[in-house]
Amino acid sequence: MGQKVNPVGFRVGVNHAWGSRWFASKKNFGPYLIEDQKIRDLCKAKLAEAGISKILIERYASRVRVTLFSARPGVIMGRKGVDVEAIRTDLEKLTKKEVYLEVKEVQGPDADAQLVAESIALQLERRIALKRAMKRAMKVAMDMGVDGIKVRAGGRINGAEIARVEWSREGKVPLHTLRANIDYGFAEANTTAGKIGLKVWICKKEGFQVRTPRNERRGGERRERQDRKEGK
Repeated sequence: MGQKVNPVGFRVGVNHAWGSRWFASKKNFGPYLIEDQKIRDLCKAKLAEAGISKILIERYASRVRVTLFSARPGVIMGRKGVDVEAIRTDLEKLTKKEVYLEVKEVQGPDADAQLVAESIALQLERRIALKRAMKRAMKVAMDMGVDGIKVRAGGRINGAEIARVEWSREGKVPLHTLRANIDYGFAEANTTAGKIGLKVWICKKEGFQVRTPRNERRGGERRERQDRKEGK
């Protein structure tokens, strides 16, 4: 049986940081850990359509700061910030502390492993073929400028009677290299045949910046030429 290590946990202290940042005594450590998981579960359940990539939790004396990294921050904020206030109130009831809620936008959601995994899971729930969903996600990620991407799916794929594993890789994904910037995401698709687990590994370069897709670049260049002709 293989001994698998979470790629993010494996690189904490090298090029990844903890998702929860606080110090506690032995007495408070366990309750705080459980509370962190409850905060994450509540945010994920309430904001399923917001494309939550990760949740950062920081604790101070009597305050908790929760930072949500989302592909669609407008969904979280709602009209005039009403929705975000409702979530903050729910978190204060859960923690019984003052909660600061911050929302940050994810640049390039197609190159974020967690969001890619959730996107493929959603497509499987809508009965789109696995191979098609995987190939499209991998092509878009490579167009964004990542070094490599690997996708693995396990379960009763396409309603098969016997569960199996299918995986595909493009580019380089060096999981044993500590200095490699590996982003990892996991999601589950609830299909009529049962759950299908999805794992996504994305290798990014140091100082990775989102590359503009070719068709958008061409459109921008065309607009610039048009503006120059019109003397703008």
